[in-house]
Amino acid sequence: MGAIELKAVEKWYGELQVIKGIDLDIKDGEFIIFVGPSGCGKSTLLRMIGGLEETSRGAIVLDGTDVTDQPPSKRGLSMVFQSYALYPHMSVRDNMGFSLKTAGAPKSEIKEKVEEAARVLKLEPLLDRRPKDMSGGQRQRVAIGRSIVRAPTAFLFDEPLSNLDAALRVDMRLEIAKLHRSLETTMIYVTHDQVEAMTLADRIVVLDAGQIAQVGTPRELYNSPANLFVAQFIGSPKMNVMGCSFSGSDYQLEGARGGKYTGSGQPAHVGIRPEHITFCDVGSGQCDGEVEVVEYLGADCFVFVNCGPLGVLNVRVGGGETYEVGQKVGLSFQSEHVHFFSSDGAAV
Repeated sequence: MGAIELKAVEKWYGELQVIKGIDLDIKDGEFIIFVGPSGCGKSTLLRMIGGLEETSRGAIVLDGTDVTDQPPSKRGLSMVFQSYALYPHMSVRDNMGFSLKTAGAPKSEIKEKVEEAARVLKLEPLLDRRPKDMSGGQRQRVAIGRSIVRAPTAFLFDEPLSNLDAALRVDMRLEIAKLHRSLETTMIYVTHDQVEAMTLADRIVVLDAGQIAQVGTPRELYNSPANLFVAQFIGSPKMNVMGCSFSGSDYQLEGARGGKYTGSGQPAHVGIRPEHITFCDVGSGQCDGEVEVVEYLGADCFVFVNCGPLGVLNVRVGGGETYEVGQKVGLSFQSEHVHFFSSDGAAV
Protein backbone atom coordinates (compact mmCIF):
# COMPACT_ATOMS: atom_id res chain seq x y z
CA MET A 1 0.00 0.00 0.00
CA GLY A 2 1.23 3.50 -0.80
CA ALA A 3 -1.52 5.99 0.01
CA ILE A 4 -0.08 9.32 1.17
CA GLU A 5 -2.00 12.18 2.79
CA LEU A 6 -0.70 15.68 3.43
CA LYS A 7 -2.63 17.59 6.07
CA ALA A 8 -2.05 21.36 6.12
CA VAL A 9 1.72 20.88 5.88
CA GLU A 10 3.94 23.93 6.22
CA LYS A 11 7.65 24.55 5.94
CA TRP A 12 9.33 27.52 7.57
CA TYR A 13 12.96 28.62 7.43
CA GLY A 14 13.02 31.09 10.30
CA GLU A 15 10.60 33.84 9.28
CA LEU A 16 10.37 32.62 5.68
CA GLN A 17 7.46 30.32 4.83
CA VAL A 18 8.06 28.26 1.68
CA ILE A 19 5.25 25.69 1.96
CA LYS A 20 1.96 27.31 2.90
CA GLY A 21 -0.55 24.83 4.29
CA ILE A 22 -0.86 22.14 1.61
CA ASP A 23 -3.61 19.51 1.72
CA LEU A 24 -3.30 16.62 -0.73
CA ASP A 25 -4.53 13.00 -0.95
CA ILE A 26 -2.44 10.64 -3.08
CA LYS A 27 -4.05 7.29 -3.84
CA ASP A 28 -2.21 3.98 -3.67
CA GLY A 29 -0.55 3.26 -7.03
CA GLU A 30 -1.09 6.79 -8.37
CA PHE A 31 1.49 8.66 -10.45
CA ILE A 32 1.54 12.24 -9.14
CA ILE A 33 3.70 14.98 -10.63
CA PHE A 34 4.61 18.26 -8.91
CA VAL A 35 5.24 21.10 -11.37
CA GLY A 36 5.79 24.81 -10.99
CA PRO A 37 8.36 27.54 -11.60
CA SER A 38 11.74 27.58 -9.85
CA GLY A 39 11.37 28.39 -6.17
CA CYS A 40 7.71 27.32 -5.91
CA GLY A 41 8.51 24.62 -3.31
CA LYS A 42 8.05 21.41 -5.33
CA SER A 43 11.39 19.80 -4.37
CA THR A 44 11.03 20.97 -0.76
CA LEU A 45 7.59 19.34 -0.56
CA LEU A 46 8.96 16.09 -2.00
CA ARG A 47 11.81 16.08 0.51
CA MET A 48 9.31 16.67 3.33
CA ILE A 49 7.38 13.58 2.24
CA GLY A 50 10.62 11.60 2.16
CA GLY A 51 11.70 12.86 5.59
CA LEU A 52 14.76 14.70 4.29
CA GLU A 53 13.22 18.03 5.33
CA GLU A 54 11.52 18.59 8.67
CA THR A 55 7.80 19.42 8.53
CA SER A 56 7.25 22.65 10.48
CA ARG A 57 3.48 22.24 10.86
CA GLY A 58 0.80 19.81 9.74
CA ALA A 59 0.98 16.06 9.26
CA ILE A 60 2.20 13.53 6.71
CA VAL A 61 0.22 10.28 6.83
CA LEU A 62 1.40 7.11 5.07
CA ASP A 63 -1.17 4.31 4.83
CA GLY A 64 -3.01 5.67 7.84
CA THR A 65 0.11 6.10 9.98
CA ASP A 66 1.39 9.55 10.94
CA VAL A 67 5.06 9.57 9.88
CA THR A 68 5.65 13.32 10.30
CA ASP A 69 8.33 12.86 12.96
CA GLN A 70 9.78 9.59 11.66
CA PRO A 71 13.23 9.52 9.98
CA PRO A 72 13.53 8.59 6.29
CA SER A 73 14.63 5.03 7.12
CA LYS A 74 11.33 4.35 8.90
CA ARG A 75 9.02 5.58 6.12
CA GLY A 76 9.58 2.80 3.59
CA LEU A 77 10.02 5.28 0.73
CA SER A 78 12.73 5.33 -1.93
CA MET A 79 14.10 8.47 -3.54
CA VAL A 80 15.74 8.89 -6.96
CA PHE A 81 17.70 12.12 -7.31
CA GLN A 82 18.84 14.28 -10.21
CA SER A 83 22.36 13.02 -9.49
CA TYR A 84 22.86 9.28 -10.04
CA ALA A 85 25.09 9.01 -6.91
CA LEU A 86 26.48 5.61 -7.92
CA TYR A 87 29.60 4.13 -6.33
CA PRO A 88 32.21 4.38 -9.10
CA HIS A 89 34.29 1.40 -7.91
CA MET A 90 31.30 -0.96 -7.79
CA SER A 91 29.65 -2.89 -10.59
CA VAL A 92 26.01 -2.34 -11.51
CA ARG A 93 25.14 -5.52 -9.62
CA ASP A 94 26.87 -4.30 -6.44
CA ASN A 95 25.46 -0.78 -6.72
CA MET A 96 21.91 -2.10 -7.00
CA GLY A 97 22.29 -4.58 -4.15
CA PHE A 98 24.26 -2.36 -1.77
CA SER A 99 21.30 -1.23 0.37
CA LEU A 100 20.19 -4.85 0.86
CA LYS A 101 23.74 -5.89 1.72
CA THR A 102 24.09 -3.20 4.39
CA ALA A 103 20.69 -4.27 5.79
CA GLY A 104 22.08 -7.80 6.23
CA ALA A 105 19.91 -9.52 3.61
CA PRO A 106 21.00 -13.04 2.53
CA LYS A 107 23.13 -13.25 -0.62
CA SER A 108 20.47 -15.38 -2.35
CA GLU A 109 17.80 -12.72 -1.72
CA ILE A 110 20.08 -9.92 -2.95
CA LYS A 111 20.90 -11.86 -6.13
CA GLU A 112 17.23 -12.60 -6.82
CA LYS A 113 16.04 -9.01 -6.29
CA VAL A 114 18.90 -7.45 -8.26
CA GLU A 115 18.31 -9.78 -11.22
CA GLU A 116 14.56 -9.10 -11.16
CA ALA A 117 15.11 -5.32 -11.13
CA ALA A 118 17.67 -5.69 -13.92
CA ARG A 119 15.15 -7.65 -15.97
CA VAL A 120 12.48 -4.97 -15.50
CA LEU A 121 14.90 -2.19 -16.49
CA LYS A 122 16.67 -4.20 -19.23
CA LEU A 123 19.99 -3.97 -17.42
CA GLU A 124 20.93 -7.68 -17.51
CA PRO A 125 23.79 -7.23 -20.03
CA LEU A 126 25.26 -4.41 -17.91
CA LEU A 127 25.32 -6.04 -14.47
CA ASP A 128 29.10 -6.45 -14.41
CA ARG A 129 29.95 -3.00 -15.78
CA ARG A 130 31.04 -0.02 -13.72
CA PRO A 131 29.32 3.40 -13.95
CA LYS A 132 32.14 4.94 -16.03
CA ASP A 133 31.43 2.43 -18.79
CA MET A 134 27.77 3.42 -19.19
CA SER A 135 25.74 6.27 -20.70
CA GLY A 136 23.79 8.79 -18.63
CA GLY A 137 20.52 7.02 -19.35
CA GLN A 138 21.93 3.66 -18.27
CA ARG A 139 23.28 5.16 -15.05
CA GLN A 140 19.88 6.64 -14.24
CA ARG A 141 18.27 3.24 -14.80
CA VAL A 142 20.77 1.75 -12.34
CA ALA A 143 19.82 4.44 -9.81
CA ILE A 144 16.15 3.54 -10.29
CA GLY A 145 17.00 -0.16 -10.03
CA ARG A 146 18.75 0.49 -6.71
CA SER A 147 15.41 1.84 -5.46
CA ILE A 148 13.34 -1.02 -6.89
CA VAL A 149 15.25 -3.75 -5.02
CA ARG A 150 14.12 -2.21 -1.72
CA ALA A 151 10.44 -2.77 -2.68
CA PRO A 152 9.44 0.66 -1.30
CA THR A 153 5.95 1.80 -0.40
CA ALA A 154 6.36 4.65 -2.88
CA PHE A 155 8.99 6.13 -5.20
CA LEU A 156 9.99 9.79 -4.97
CA PHE A 157 11.66 11.22 -8.09
CA ASP A 158 13.39 14.62 -7.91
CA GLU A 159 13.93 15.79 -11.52
CA PRO A 160 15.62 12.47 -12.45
CA LEU A 161 15.97 13.23 -16.17
CA SER A 162 17.20 16.82 -16.13
CA ASN A 163 20.86 15.80 -16.63
CA LEU A 164 20.09 13.82 -19.79
CA ASP A 165 20.04 15.06 -23.37
CA ALA A 166 16.74 15.39 -25.25
CA ALA A 167 16.85 11.96 -26.93
CA LEU A 168 17.72 10.15 -23.70
CA ARG A 169 14.94 11.98 -21.84
CA VAL A 170 12.42 10.61 -24.32
CA ASP A 171 13.74 7.06 -23.86
CA MET A 172 13.80 7.30 -20.07
CA ARG A 173 10.34 8.84 -19.98
CA LEU A 174 9.01 5.76 -21.74
CA GLU A 175 10.94 3.50 -19.36
CA ILE A 176 9.47 5.22 -16.28
CA ALA A 177 5.93 5.01 -17.71
CA LYS A 178 6.35 1.27 -18.34
CA LEU A 179 7.93 0.83 -14.91
CA HIS A 180 4.91 2.39 -13.22
CA ARG A 181 2.51 0.13 -15.12
CA SER A 182 4.64 -2.90 -14.22
CA LEU A 183 5.14 -2.18 -10.51
CA GLU A 184 1.77 -0.48 -9.83
CA THR A 185 3.52 1.43 -7.02
CA THR A 186 2.81 5.01 -5.94
CA MET A 187 5.16 7.47 -7.61
CA ILE A 188 5.63 11.17 -6.85
CA TYR A 189 7.71 12.98 -9.42
CA VAL A 190 9.08 16.53 -9.47
CA THR A 191 9.82 18.17 -12.81
CA HIS A 192 9.83 21.52 -14.57
CA ASP A 193 9.38 19.78 -17.93
CA GLN A 194 5.92 20.24 -19.45
CA VAL A 195 6.14 17.12 -21.61
CA GLU A 196 7.14 14.87 -18.71
CA ALA A 197 4.24 16.16 -16.63
CA MET A 198 1.62 15.83 -19.37
CA THR A 199 2.70 12.38 -20.56
CA LEU A 200 3.50 10.60 -17.29
CA ALA A 201 1.06 11.84 -14.67
CA ASP A 202 -2.25 10.42 -13.54
CA ARG A 203 -2.70 13.78 -11.82
CA ILE A 204 -0.61 16.95 -11.86
CA VAL A 205 -0.18 19.22 -8.84
CA VAL A 206 0.62 22.77 -9.99
CA LEU A 207 2.45 24.72 -7.28
CA ASP A 208 2.74 28.49 -7.12
CA ALA A 209 4.74 30.19 -4.34
CA GLY A 210 4.31 27.31 -1.91
CA GLN A 211 0.59 26.79 -2.53
CA ILE A 212 -1.43 24.50 -4.76
CA ALA A 213 -2.81 26.42 -7.73
CA GLN A 214 -4.73 23.42 -9.11
CA VAL A 215 -4.78 19.61 -9.00
CA GLY A 216 -6.17 17.52 -11.85
CA THR A 217 -5.49 15.18 -14.72
CA PRO A 218 -3.35 16.56 -17.55
CA ARG A 219 -6.47 16.89 -19.70
CA GLU A 220 -8.40 18.74 -16.97
CA LEU A 221 -5.60 21.23 -16.40
CA TYR A 222 -5.10 21.84 -20.10
CA ASN A 223 -8.78 22.21 -21.01
CA SER A 224 -10.13 23.78 -17.81
CA PRO A 225 -7.43 25.80 -16.00
CA ALA A 226 -8.66 27.23 -12.70
CA ASN A 227 -6.78 30.50 -13.09
CA LEU A 228 -4.45 32.50 -15.29
CA PHE A 229 -1.34 31.06 -13.67
CA VAL A 230 -2.28 27.47 -14.54
CA ALA A 231 -3.55 28.51 -17.98
CA GLN A 232 -0.19 29.98 -18.92
CA PHE A 233 1.99 27.44 -17.11
CA ILE A 234 0.39 24.26 -18.47
CA GLY A 235 0.80 23.91 -22.21
CA SER A 236 3.73 24.48 -24.51
CA PRO A 237 3.58 26.93 -26.14
CA LYS A 238 1.59 28.77 -23.50
CA MET A 239 -1.92 30.16 -23.88
CA ASN A 240 -2.38 33.58 -25.50
CA VAL A 241 -3.93 36.02 -23.00
CA MET A 242 -5.45 39.42 -23.80
CA GLY A 243 -7.26 42.08 -21.83
CA CYS A 244 -10.95 42.57 -22.61
CA SER A 245 -13.99 44.58 -21.63
CA PHE A 246 -17.50 43.22 -21.26
CA SER A 247 -20.86 44.55 -22.36
CA GLY A 248 -24.09 42.58 -22.22
CA SER A 249 -23.47 39.29 -24.01
CA ASP A 250 -20.32 40.40 -25.81
CA TYR A 251 -16.65 40.81 -24.96
CA GLN A 252 -14.52 43.47 -26.60
CA LEU A 253 -10.78 43.16 -27.24
CA GLU A 254 -8.63 46.26 -27.00
CA GLY A 255 -8.27 47.78 -30.46
CA ALA A 256 -10.07 44.79 -32.03
CA ARG A 257 -13.50 43.22 -32.33
CA GLY A 258 -14.12 40.42 -29.81
CA GLY A 259 -17.13 38.10 -29.77
CA LYS A 260 -19.96 36.53 -27.78
CA TYR A 261 -19.76 35.84 -24.06
CA THR A 262 -22.31 33.41 -22.62
CA GLY A 263 -20.80 32.80 -19.16
CA SER A 264 -21.47 34.37 -15.79
CA GLY A 265 -19.20 36.75 -13.94
CA GLN A 266 -17.23 39.73 -15.17
CA PRO A 267 -14.30 38.74 -17.43
CA ALA A 268 -11.21 40.94 -17.63
CA HIS A 269 -9.00 38.61 -19.67
CA VAL A 270 -9.54 36.35 -22.67
CA GLY A 271 -7.35 33.27 -23.21
CA ILE A 272 -6.99 31.15 -26.33
CA ARG A 273 -4.46 28.40 -27.07
CA PRO A 274 -2.40 28.64 -30.29
CA GLU A 275 -4.07 25.59 -31.89
CA HIS A 276 -7.54 27.10 -31.37
CA ILE A 277 -6.87 30.13 -33.58
CA THR A 278 -7.44 29.92 -37.33
CA PHE A 279 -6.45 32.33 -40.07
CA CYS A 280 -9.23 34.15 -41.94
CA ASP A 281 -9.74 37.17 -44.16
CA VAL A 282 -8.72 40.51 -42.69
CA GLY A 283 -11.70 42.09 -40.95
CA SER A 284 -13.72 38.89 -40.50
CA GLY A 285 -12.32 37.37 -37.28
CA GLN A 286 -11.77 38.55 -33.71
CA CYS A 287 -8.70 40.61 -34.63
CA ASP A 288 -6.22 41.39 -37.40
CA GLY A 289 -2.44 41.53 -37.44
CA GLU A 290 0.79 41.16 -39.32
CA VAL A 291 2.98 38.05 -39.40
CA GLU A 292 6.16 38.84 -37.47
CA VAL A 293 7.97 35.49 -37.08
CA VAL A 294 7.41 32.00 -38.52
CA GLU A 295 8.85 28.96 -36.73
CA TYR A 296 8.81 25.81 -38.86
CA LEU A 297 9.07 22.60 -36.78
CA GLY A 298 8.24 19.95 -39.37
CA ALA A 299 4.80 18.61 -38.43
CA ASP A 300 3.85 21.94 -36.84
CA CYS A 301 4.44 25.58 -37.59
CA PHE A 302 4.13 28.45 -35.10
CA VAL A 303 3.19 31.79 -36.60
CA PHE A 304 3.66 34.86 -34.39
CA VAL A 305 1.25 37.62 -35.35
CA ASN A 306 1.63 41.22 -34.12
CA CYS A 307 -1.89 42.39 -33.29
CA GLY A 308 -1.06 45.92 -32.13
CA PRO A 309 -2.59 46.73 -28.72
CA LEU A 310 -3.27 43.01 -28.11
CA GLY A 311 0.41 42.16 -28.43
CA VAL A 312 1.91 39.23 -30.34
CA LEU A 313 -0.33 36.15 -30.61
CA ASN A 314 1.03 32.67 -31.32
CA VAL A 315 -0.92 30.60 -33.86
CA ARG A 316 -0.27 26.88 -34.35
CA VAL A 317 -0.84 25.48 -37.85
CA GLY A 318 0.17 22.39 -39.77
CA GLY A 319 3.70 22.16 -41.14
CA GLY A 320 2.36 22.18 -44.69
CA GLU A 321 0.95 25.70 -44.39
CA THR A 322 3.11 28.65 -45.41
CA TYR A 323 2.96 32.27 -44.26
CA GLU A 324 5.30 35.13 -45.04
CA VAL A 325 6.75 37.70 -42.63
CA GLY A 326 4.86 40.97 -43.14
CA GLN A 327 1.70 39.25 -44.42
CA LYS A 328 -1.58 40.83 -43.24
CA VAL A 329 -3.94 38.25 -41.70
CA GLY A 330 -7.19 37.96 -39.79
CA LEU A 331 -7.45 35.71 -36.73
CA SER A 332 -10.58 33.80 -35.76
CA PHE A 333 -10.94 32.25 -32.28
CA GLN A 334 -12.79 28.94 -31.96
CA SER A 335 -15.58 30.03 -29.63
CA GLU A 336 -15.86 26.72 -27.75
CA HIS A 337 -12.18 26.98 -26.74
CA VAL A 338 -12.09 30.60 -25.54
CA HIS A 339 -11.28 30.97 -21.81
CA PHE A 340 -12.32 33.92 -19.63
CA PHE A 341 -10.66 35.12 -16.43
CA SER A 342 -11.62 37.75 -13.89
CA SER A 343 -9.43 40.69 -12.86
CA ASP A 344 -7.91 38.59 -10.02
CA GLY A 345 -7.01 35.80 -12.47
CA ALA A 346 -9.70 33.26 -11.53
CA ALA A 347 -11.51 31.43 -14.32
CA VAL A 348 -15.08 32.65 -14.92
